[in-house]
Amino acid sequence: MTDMAKTPAVPKPTAAELNLLRVLWPLGASTVKQVHEAVQKERPEMTYATVLRLMQIMHGKGLLVRDDSQRSHVYAPAQAQESLRTGLLKDLIHKAFAGSGKDLVMAALSSHVTRKEREEIRKLLRKEEP
Repeated sequence: MTDMAKTPAVPKPTAAELNLLRVLWPLGASTVKQVHEAVQKERPEMTYATVLRLMQIMHGKGLLVRDDSQRSHVYAPAQAQESLRTGLLKDLIHKAFAGSGKDLVMAALSSHVTRKEREEIRKLLRKEEP
């Protein structure tokens, strides 16, 4: 049996699912109504029905866990934010940068980092030096 067969695949969220997870992580376990109210602050056009359907799909994919013990179902992310980010980042490094973390960092630094962010990175690197 291969390693791939032993390890269950981590579901990859779509952009819409990731946006919903970004709302859910700080909220914690929440009802659809609570999530919808939070989403409305940034996306007032998003309907309750859309949030409900998206959360049902995410539950089916294994991105959310659901507590059915109460009248209003309570949903929570199946993975911690850092865990999901790490998995997505590993996948990106493998697919887009041939496994090179350095190439990913160099690409990000060349065009996607502000001056302020560069200074924060420099401070972090200085802390890591012996």
